[in-house]
Amino acid sequence: MLDKRIRVLNFDNSIIAQSNLLSRYPAKIIEFTALASSARLYLSKKLRREISNFLIPQERNYPTFLGSGDFHHLSEILISQINEPVCLIVFDFHPDWDTLPPRFGCGSWVATALKNKNISKCLLIGPSSDDLSFPALQTANLTALAGNRLEIYPYKHKPSRVYLRRLAQNRSIDVKRGIFSNEITWQELEKKDLTDFTLKLIKNLPTKKAYISIDKDCLKKEFSLTNWEQGLLSLDQLLIMLRLICKDLDIIGLDITGDYSVGVISNRVKAFISRLDHPKEFSAHNCPVDLIRLVNEQANLAILQTVFS
Repeated sequence: MLDKRIRVLNFDNSIIAQSNLLSRYPAKIIEFTALASSARLYLSKKLRREISNFLIPQERNYPTFLGSGDFHHLSEILISQINEPVCLIVFDFHPDWDTLPPRFGCGSWVATALKNKNISKCLLIGPSSDDLSFPALQTANLTALAGNRLEIYPYKHKPSRVYLRRLAQNRSIDVKRGIFSNEITWQELEKKDLTDFTLKLIKNLPTKKAYISIDKDCLKKEFSLTNWEQGLLSLDQLLIMLRLICKDLDIIGLDITGDYSVGVISNRVKAFISRLDHPKEFSAHNCPVDLIRLVNEQANLAILQTVFS
């Protein structure tokens, strides 16, 4: 069961600026701003170990805010502290399932988390980015998808093709096999009754214990302003699914990211990767700072109110 206190891993001050959130919920703030440049986008093994040493496993039931989506890979550290079978439920516009280095990166943390044998099942809900298309799909964790430990439900995405890799049928995909390639047809949330969809997901989970990770870039830009591409879910649609999940499952941990910050990156390699990876036109582009804070704070408050209800 989630504690009604929150925890803030403060790398970028994006949550510290949300005074209504911090006045409504008692917060434990762990100061990491000195590590922000080194931790943004990906971590070295040494830095991962250093950050992990600050995080008390017994506080895992505090809903934890990570700041910008540039720090979503910190979810993997929180999940690594779980020592019992659990389902990982991720809401994100990106699947974060790349198997290429860096291992502890914001684009690969789901693939790394799936190496934890305590993760019985991972559900990716809402990803609709180009990561589901060729060529990015070629380096995805398709092994977990084929083995049914991973299910992925885009909000909307055209069929995708993957080459020279065999895929089995999965509850979340339909596979049409060819000689050199497989065509994947996704089960799109846009075409589903979300209440019925969520109840069926819950019914088929191998355990009733769940960890939830939410990146608010899964939402339309009316409901969240980030430094990444924005998703297609409305806030109400996210809350419908969350409400059912929290009602029927034992939620042992929750983290929230997708707030806005753009930090200075001193490492040249990381700065280059950031320029390649980040979109030139992101949802918070040219928006007033106060509007960004207000929109994201309202989403954060709505999410907490739902999971605590």
